[in-house]
Amino acid sequence: MFEIGFTELMLVGIVALLVLGPERLPVAARAVGRVLGQARRAMHTLRTQVEREIDLPALDSAPLQRLEQDLRQGIRLDTQPANDAAAPVIAKENAS
Repeated sequence: MFEIGFTELMLVGIVALLVLGPERLPVAARAVGRVLGQARRAMHTLRTQVEREIDLPALDSAPLQRLEQDLRQGIRLDTQPANDAAAPVIAKENAS
C-alpha cells in the first residue's frame, strides 16, 4: 500500500521526537498503535462481511412469488364476512 523506506520512517520518528518530546512520545506511539489495530480489525470485519454477502447463492424468486399470490388471495376484501351479517341488510333493501 504505502512504500515507506527506513529513511522516511527515521525522519518521521525524529520529527515526532522533536515535536512531542521524549516523555509523550511513547504514549503517542501506543495510541497510534491502538488506532491502527482497531482500523485493521474493522477493515477485516468489513471485508469478511462483504465476501460472505457475495458468496450467498441467488434467491429463487418463484417461491416468493407464490407466497405473495397466496397472501393476496387470502386477504381479498370483496369476500363475504363469515357471520353473514350483511345478508339481512341486502334482503331488506331488495324487499322495498
